[in-house]
Amino acid sequence: MEKLAAIFFALLLPAAGASAGTLLLRGATVHTVTQGTLTPGDVLVRDGRIAAVAPRIEEAADASIDLTGLHLFPGLISASTDLGLVEISGVRASVDDQETGEFTPEIESWTAVNPDSELIPVSRANGITHFVPVPGGKLISGASGLMAARGWTVEDMTVRRRTAMHLFWPDHSLNVPGPNASEKAKSLEDQARERSERVRTIDQFFMDAEAWEKRQEGSPVVPAWEAMLPVVRGELPLIVHAQGLREIRAALKWSAAHPRLRLILEGGRDAWMLAGELAQRKIPVIYSEIFTLPGQSSDAYDLQFRVPSLLEKAGVTVAISESSGKSASSQRNLPYTAAQAAAFGFSREAALAAITLIPAQLHGVGDMLGSIEPGKEASLFAATGEIFDIRSEVKHLWIAGREQSLASRHTRLADRYRSRPVAAPK
Repeated sequence: MEKLAAIFFALLLPAAGASAGTLLLRGATVHTVTQGTLTPGDVLVRDGRIAAVAPRIEEAADASIDLTGLHLFPGLISASTDLGLVEISGVRASVDDQETGEFTPEIESWTAVNPDSELIPVSRANGITHFVPVPGGKLISGASGLMAARGWTVEDMTVRRRTAMHLFWPDHSLNVPGPNASEKAKSLEDQARERSERVRTIDQFFMDAEAWEKRQEGSPVVPAWEAMLPVVRGELPLIVHAQGLREIRAALKWSAAHPRLRLILEGGRDAWMLAGELAQRKIPVIYSEIFTLPGQSSDAYDLQFRVPSLLEKAGVTVAISESSGKSASSQRNLPYTAAQAAAFGFSREAALAAITLIPAQLHGVGDMLGSIEPGKEASLFAATGEIFDIRSEVKHLWIAGREQSLASRHTRLADRYRSRPVAAPK
């Protein structure tokens, strides 16, 4: 029996140490994000981490890959998505992105991620190495986690279980009753009263959470209140999902009464109107509205494209994500979303950081991911050109120093139909 156990563990050792040793990536155009671009440059990877970045590295390595002619980028990070939570939106059994109840802070989204999702390899094939699944809900929906785009189980994929708490701010839009409105149509006064009541509900919840912080020792453990402690202490950021000017302004006014909260704004369609206040209060924005329609019929056609540049000029930290809501199937387009902002005034450097370093920093892993520099995890990919160019093709991708397969349902279908039999002409 002992002999069989020894053989079993011996078989496991090669797999466990697959990323051990050194790997030299030579001759690529290296986009470091923090230290400019090396043309060409070498990157030395040791035990899954970046050991050195330089124009030329002469140190011997266990393996070397010539990347001449390719561009090397840090892995892309999707800062806000339902990837892994939604497979086919029309098939209820494959959707697990919502929780019932208005306040569910104890929920952790990583537990619901499907590691066998066909959409994860599709996203990985275009440079996405990490993603943040966001739990949906009514008000406080729970905590998001940071996931690696590889792994057999959800535990393998999870890098950080709790990266931020999510608050979906109540809609403040006005539904103006027309002359033919039914008797059930709510008046503007009733609508205003309902909005105020929901804001008071949120405020009461946070006051109760702050009171729980002062509970006596030995009190019964309540998971919901325990989950809120790092939020009210400012240890875990609170991401407020808000789009319109009224919602953003109301959220900023409310948060002023809770100065310890670390606020991040997600969505931010009209955030440009309050860019000065956001910059002054150092509130970052995860902007997700580039390819949505303008909020007002009088808005310019390109307003959504220009918002990241307007925020950047005001001094606001900006990350970019795919459109809010059902975005799992479109995550592969993340670099092109950033490219659209870059084409309308957002600097190229800021656009690259908005899908790499900034998401890493906002979710608490800026010392680990998001740029190519010594000490960080070797989550990288090599492409035939600028990742903002839709013609570029990802040729290699590593997560924590391990090269990942770029095969996906898309490539399998392409191979299948390329080899289909062709009928001879009659």
